[in-house]
Parts: sequence; C-alpha cells; structure tokens
Amino acid sequence: MTVRPATPVDRVLTAALFVAPVIYLIADVLYAVRGWDDPLAAVFHVLGATAYILLMLRLVALGRGALAAVLLVVGALGAAGNVAYGFNTIHVSLGDTDLVDASGVATLIKPLGLFFPLTLLLGAAVLRRTQPLWTVVLLAVASLAWPVAHIANIGWLAVAVNAALVATFAAVALHTPAEHGEA
Repeated sequence: MTVRPATPVDRVLTAALFVAPVIYLIADVLYAVRGWDDPLAAVFHVLGATAYILLMLRLVALGRGALAAVLLVVGALGAAGNVAYGFNTIHVSLGDTDLVDASGVATLIKPLGLFFPLTLLLGAAVLRRTQPLWTVVLLAVASLAWPVAHIANIGWLAVAVNAALVATFAAVALHTPAEHGEA
C-alpha cells in the first residue's frame, strides 16, 4: 500500500476534531456560568455546532459502508438541529419566543436536536474498529449524557460532557494518520 500525503481537505477535517469540541466547550462553560439564554454562549454554540459539521464529515470519511452512510444522513439532521438550538437561544436572548416551548411547526426543533447526540453515538460505532477502546466508550457515554445535560439544563454535566468530547476527539485526531489511502 502506498500512502499519499494529506490533502488540504483532510487537514481541515482533522483540525475540526480539535476545534469543534473546544468551541462547544466554551459555549457550555458560558451557558453554565451566565445562564442558558446567554447570547455570547449562543454565538459560540452556533460556531461550535457548525464546526461539528466538519467533525462529522471526518468521522464519515473514517467509516465504511452503510454505517458511514447512515452517519452522514443522521449527522446532517443533527447539525441542523444543533445549529437551530443555537439560533433559538439567540432569539430567546432578544426576548423572542422560545421554539422549545412553542407549538406547531416550531416543534421540529426537538427531534432535530436529538439527532446530534445520535450522531455522536454513531460516530462511536464508526470508530470502534480503528480507535482505542477508551475513546469509543467515552464517546458513547458522552453521547448518552449529552441530551440529559442539555434538555435538563445541567451546566456542570454539559461542561463535563464537552470536556470528555475534547479529550476523545483530540485522541482520535492524534491516532488518525495524516496520510491515508492508496496512491
């Protein structure tokens, strides 16, 4: 097998493994300290959720077959939900209606939001063959704790979950070769 140098796209997607969880950790620290309707936290939330799109694409690229395809679709839905929750917080901070409490079409935010932790869980399944067991287990546990922390607005747990994601995805980035594929 011949290894080819990493492309600029490979480098961006791998960098997302470091950047996305750190930005989101900042968001949840701000939420925990300043409240769940804090506009600055919401800005970091939107930026972190957007960076997680790139992270999810890295996980898809590390996967194979139907599982990677499912991760791609679920990840797209999870990204939409995660970004939507960030913008919802911006709206709430401006005195607008909280979509979580609204009815009708606003309820779309709830199921979309649940696709994000499902994305993390599927990411653990994708990584189970290529990463150390501790990273897979930590990612799976974090994916299950994510909705508990965020639905119940438990700041310390949200921060702990994101700290676990920082450690997990940094380890994945360091364990994933910068070069891959056949030439």
